[in-house]
Amino acid sequence: MKKKRRPRLGILSDIRRNGTSYLLVLPAMAYTFIFGYMTYPYMVIAFQRFNYTKGIFHSEWVGFKNFEFFFRSNKALTVTFNTIYLNLLFIVFGTLMALAIALVLNELRKKLFVKISQSLMLFPNFISWIVISYVLYALFSMDMGVINRILNQFGMTSVNWYTEAQSWPAILTIMHVWKGAGMSAIIYLATITGIDETLYEAAEIDGANRLQMCFRITLPLMMPTVIILTMLSVGKIMYGDFGMIYALIGDNGTLYSTTDIIDTYVFRSLRQIGDPSEAMAVGLFQSVIGFILVFGTNAITRKYFKDGALY
Repeated sequence: MKKKRRPRLGILSDIRRNGTSYLLVLPAMAYTFIFGYMTYPYMVIAFQRFNYTKGIFHSEWVGFKNFEFFFRSNKALTVTFNTIYLNLLFIVFGTLMALAIALVLNELRKKLFVKISQSLMLFPNFISWIVISYVLYALFSMDMGVINRILNQFGMTSVNWYTEAQSWPAILTIMHVWKGAGMSAIIYLATITGIDETLYEAAEIDGANRLQMCFRITLPLMMPTVIILTMLSVGKIMYGDFGMIYALIGDNGTLYSTTDIIDTYVFRSLRQIGDPSEAMAVGLFQSVIGFILVFGTNAITRKYFKDGALY
């Protein structure tokens, strides 16, 4: 006997059946639609001398002239390098720390301790960068900073950290990892919980210890998730963490050589010029480079590790 085919449900039927689920996702969909897709037409102002009174359909067309604002600047190479370099540090060390946290928490057997640890690791994610900037000042202040006091205890002289530009990539990386690694670890923990327990049971029967299970079972099965999240991060590599950099560095010109990124440079420039067309030109440049990086990274991943490719 032929099996009866289930009727294909349309989108309206699916909404009626799963109305609560769609209601929960509605705010996110509305936010994405308004601030994502509805902004696409405004990308045309990158090629215009935008006039608020005339709008995007009647403003003067200037071609690629708005891009000259950034590319002819003597700081363009520096801020581009800083943006990519800092984001690479954030991605590499953030991913390694999140993986380490997830693996360690997965191996712990005291559930109460695991819950307390997760809560403590998640807490920094909800602290504002403004608050963190004051914590950082308390640590690195020239006169009263904790770090300088420790150095003085060992007979070393105090260091004016807010003039030591070479130290700040490491400081920013530590703060970024401290703030975000706990939240990323939750995603990896969720991946670990989805691994079939029979794999561990079979490995235990074969005599594998916990470390061998970690490297032979857990890590390989986590790789698709790690690669996908890394590719998404690579797509934003041209976008610096403006909130973090501006809150922690501000307008401290002595640190610009290693901490000034595209976003903060454009913000300072446009704070004086106030031209939205030039801001859009730089934003479009960042988006195009991000798209190329995601597309290229996905192509390489699809060739060598198909399970980790986005498409």
